[in-house]
Amino acid sequence: MTDASPAAFPDDSLEPTADDDVIQDPRLWRKDGWTARVMKNEDDDGWAVAMIKDGEPEPALVGPWTMGRDKKNPKPLDTSAFNTLVKTASEVLRRHEQQLHALLHKRVGLQTGDGDIDVTLDIVPDEYEPYAVLTALDTFGEQIAQVRVAPSFKLTKARAESWAEGGFGRIE
Repeated sequence: MTDASPAAFPDDSLEPTADDDVIQDPRLWRKDGWTARVMKNEDDDGWAVAMIKDGEPEPALVGPWTMGRDKKNPKPLDTSAFNTLVKTASEVLRRHEQQLHALLHKRVGLQTGDGDIDVTLDIVPDEYEPYAVLTALDTFGEQIAQVRVAPSFKLTKARAESWAEGGFGRIE
């Protein structure tokens, strides 16, 4: 749609300062930790809006923006539009966080002779040395065992059962 990378904002007008926490211009709003910026959509004749959370290098949301009555300029930002954009951008960030959590954290429930056990796999995506931690928890959430495994380890019910039957030893 449009280039919304930090380079697309050559000025420093998006950097929050203590002096200007709130900006309410027709094409730039800043309030409550969010900045909305309306810009020309380079791919067509329309306009786009980017929503950037303070401190983040990339926009959380970039989408089309409505043309004004003159069909040349963008519709000015207003309180209602800004609030809707904040809500939508927040939901996008929340979905990304949920997706990342689902990728990095797995859980399998087991029934053993000693009771129910939860086996969890938590992947630590370290830039240089990623790893994962396999943990067995009893019914009360108390840790029974924990081992470090490769980040590529696939947690399945069969593997969790095998680990439990083997006395929760190291996994190669």
